[in-house]
Amino acid sequence: MSAKGIKKLLLVGNPNVGKSVIFGHLTGKYATVSNYPGTTVELSIGNAAIKGEQYAVTDTPGVNSLLPMSEDEVVTRDILINEDFDSVLQVSDMKNLRRSLPITIQLAEMGVPFSMVLNMEDEANDAGIETDLSALAAKTGLDAVPTTATRRKGMGRLKEAAAAPRKSRLSVTYDKGIEDAAAMIEKMLPEARISRRSIALMILGGDRSLKGWLHAHLDDTAIDRLNAIVGETQAGYTQPLGYVINNERLKLVDSIVSACQTKAGGSSEGFSKTLGRVTMHPVWGVPILLGVLILMYEFVGVLGAGTMVDFMETVVFGELINPYAIKFFETALPVPILKDMFIGEYGIVTMALTYAIAIVFPITTTFFIAFGILEDSGYLPRLAIMLNKVFNLIGLNGKAVLPMVLGLGCSTMATLTTRILDTKKERIIVTLLLALGIPCSAQLGVIMGMLAGISAMGTVIWASVVVFVVLLVGYLSSKVIKGEPSDFVLELPPIRLPKLKNILMKTLGRIEWYVKEAVPLFILGTLLLFTADKLHLLVVIERAASPLIVGLLGLPSEATGAFLIGFLRRDYGAAGLFALQKQGMLDPVQVVVSLVVVTLFVPCIAQFFMTIKERGMGPAIAMVTFVLPFAILVGTVLNFGLRAMGVTLQ
Repeated sequence: MSAKGIKKLLLVGNPNVGKSVIFGHLTGKYATVSNYPGTTVELSIGNAAIKGEQYAVTDTPGVNSLLPMSEDEVVTRDILINEDFDSVLQVSDMKNLRRSLPITIQLAEMGVPFSMVLNMEDEANDAGIETDLSALAAKTGLDAVPTTATRRKGMGRLKEAAAAPRKSRLSVTYDKGIEDAAAMIEKMLPEARISRRSIALMILGGDRSLKGWLHAHLDDTAIDRLNAIVGETQAGYTQPLGYVINNERLKLVDSIVSACQTKAGGSSEGFSKTLGRVTMHPVWGVPILLGVLILMYEFVGVLGAGTMVDFMETVVFGELINPYAIKFFETALPVPILKDMFIGEYGIVTMALTYAIAIVFPITTTFFIAFGILEDSGYLPRLAIMLNKVFNLIGLNGKAVLPMVLGLGCSTMATLTTRILDTKKERIIVTLLLALGIPCSAQLGVIMGMLAGISAMGTVIWASVVVFVVLLVGYLSSKVIKGEPSDFVLELPPIRLPKLKNILMKTLGRIEWYVKEAVPLFILGTLLLFTADKLHLLVVIERAASPLIVGLLGLPSEATGAFLIGFLRRDYGAAGLFALQKQGMLDPVQVVVSLVVVTLFVPCIAQFFMTIKERGMGPAIAMVTFVLPFAILVGTVLNFGLRAMGVTLQ
């Protein structure tokens, strides 16, 4: 307990079991989100009043095991082993008890006081699954609380359980070789916040992420001896020790499940499973994917990027905010340079806020809603499975489809979501591909408008070149960037009807992130452009870049300005080219070449700053240094190739 008398409660559980919903019910809206030290993993922390006492509640990342295989799992395990806390609330999925009980056993082995929640009771009932809570309590020594968090059902009993945690009586007796080795290692370990036996089993199980903790608590001689014990023990088994340990735990899990749960089945479960299988089918899944993409385009591209942006830009900012701001600053700030900083060509109000609120905000909001629906329905993991083999070609797995799809809405937000990927190598590759060739929905809308003015072959060439470049760069990156690919382990939640409240909560949380994180980047970027303009650096850059634009890409010199402004907002770069096309300054070949280059061009400034935040300054600069000349190279080859073949695209 902290000095102020506030107890600390950890929420622990598998992914997709409703931890975040329970966290929201316990803490309300007063929560903070911050990175766990030394990682990119975010933790939600909030205060809760439980049975008359104050608690600091931490929502830890979802885990499938406390023997870590990903950064998320390392963080959850590190919190348990390093942080002071009073109790743990394990959130489980009632209809998938077998998946949750391995964590229950590991928590029991750690010797921590915890309570068990069986969430999604409604879905378990619909699936015909009956759970004997008395039998489960007899087996575990814990009173498991059934809940349906989305309906707030069982929250009162949940709080009672959280305030009265127990140590579980669950224990596994492993093979004699493992038990003897664990006993020897246990004697070498220092006292810790969790049992030394559990740490010994982690070491035997092959937990390499404990290396830092061991070096902080043991000398090199002890570590060498410890490694020798592990090696000697492994020599007595044909299977890895981690597999042997996990297999023994699963035997106990199966005995508990068979004693506590029965399954009658039901029509709703059958329909859900059938629909789930169809969405992953290599043939039938394709038309479903196309249908989803069309609906998303209509909602995000037409309603968000079209109707809502037009209203915000023309009416809200064009007729109300900007005219009022211009009158105000012309009166309040007679100094020309200060006035220009707010309402000039590169003004904070007339550019930064107009772009951030009038243009980007409606698009990201509609995309957040659409993404929330896909997320809550259980479709996204199935899409990842369907496309897994495609992503294997570029050194990734199906999980990468999630940030890539999000990148079609907003690459800045998508860069943030690369955190779901398991390895540093995968996060770097996907961040690079997002910066290189994934157009955001606003830019894609402008591109489609330009391509509509030329022959259909122009669209085919543009799409083919971009897809080929993304696959090529992804493949080469997987060979150059060091690191091992992760195993593709993805939990499949059931296909379900999305709940409006869940979608609204997620959307509001993401909008809050956008306002706090992305809008300041627009302001900073605009100030940089304002400064460069006043120092006449923009003119110098434009003159220096013109030979490349005209000589290599075969475009008019006026296109230089469009590429420059594209660094601030990708769609504005495309919009500049669109204006040139409407003025008759671009022929069809120039349209395709310019669109390929602007698609592959450097990321917008908001995405660049997000890349710095997520990957670091060095990798971010390296990506831009690669992307800029590479985009020019691809455009140059395409320009000379189409001209040499006499392609006109009329």
